[in-house]
Amino acid sequence: MLIDFFLEVRRAKVPASLREFLDLLEALQQRLAFADMEEFYYLARLCLVKDERHFDKFDLAFKAYFEGIEHLDQMLEALIPDEWLRAEFEKNLSEEEKAKIDSLGGLEELIETFKKRMEEQKKRHAGGNKWIGTGGTSPFGADGYNPEGFRIGQKNGRHGRAIKVWEKREFKDLDDSVTLGIRNIKVALRRLRKFARQGAADKLDLDDTIRSTARNAGYLDLKMVPERHNAAKVLIFFDVGGSMDPHVRVCEELFSAARAEFKHMEYFYFHNFVYESLWKNNVRRMNETTDTWDILNKYSPDYKVIFVGDATMAPYEISHPGGSIEHWNEESGATWFQRLSDHFRKVVWINPLPESYWGTGGSLGMTRQLVNNHMYPLTVEGLESAMKYLSK
Repeated sequence: MLIDFFLEVRRAKVPASLREFLDLLEALQQRLAFADMEEFYYLARLCLVKDERHFDKFDLAFKAYFEGIEHLDQMLEALIPDEWLRAEFEKNLSEEEKAKIDSLGGLEELIETFKKRMEEQKKRHAGGNKWIGTGGTSPFGADGYNPEGFRIGQKNGRHGRAIKVWEKREFKDLDDSVTLGIRNIKVALRRLRKFARQGAADKLDLDDTIRSTARNAGYLDLKMVPERHNAAKVLIFFDVGGSMDPHVRVCEELFSAARAEFKHMEYFYFHNFVYESLWKNNVRRMNETTDTWDILNKYSPDYKVIFVGDATMAPYEISHPGGSIEHWNEESGATWFQRLSDHFRKVVWINPLPESYWGTGGSLGMTRQLVNNHMYPLTVEGLESAMKYLSK
């Protein structure tokens, strides 16, 4: 059974090795996961996936494989009329009565007996000790008692004695265009990396130490280097207009992931489009602003610039002076955006709206032109494409 699961994972392009599969089997033999689908999921992912970039592929393979088990449940439930399992009453048994009930003797015998019951039973049954139904002491059905049996169609277990439970399990279909999550965003952002060694030399350079020691007739010659870190410099501008309210959560995830990934990162907010001033605190945005000219003068052209917004507004908010809905702007938003894109070498726009909504006209079309068509959807693939362009 698990060989097919392993092959399904490999077909999903997860680079799992045979050694890792054997580790999974050994872990199962040690009962690190037992009779629990969620425990098995995390154990299998731990053993078979060594790079978090492949988590989504593994999730899809896991769902595709175990979807067949769900279908078996549906087939079984279709064979048993629903009214047979309707709990009209529950038979109360004393401890002495429960002790007198004999089990049928293991899973194999239960399965054979269950097949015979399915062939013989013609109507709904409740309260007995033989047929498939509700209540009573039958090994098959719901809302009764038996020391071992098949629980069928009962929402929750009560005694914890069933050998097999048939009930439908729902698994969430994972999609990189629906919920990103901070982990996936971090993986995408890591494509934008520029490693450098700066600061005090406090990390051992093992390769250079070995070479220097060999050249020094075997006498130890320690070589130290500064710690290696991501030196990419990033500016992020977030739209806080009203149309962005449905996207607050995913923007927070992006912001949190970016803060964790980039040592040199600055951020500013704007309303619908960029004009002569921006801000870092939305509560004080009317009183504490930063001139856009100051940003152009302060940050060097090697900063990578990311705009995050849906770019949905009236076109005149971009194209005309006085187009801002909050204040009178002497120069158009397009003029200010052009100054930013002329100063910084690499500029992208991340849009939380699905790409199918963008179109080519209106404010979205104008924004795409201003950013030279470097607008990407706020998905894992979109972020990876944006980071790939910024890192060139």
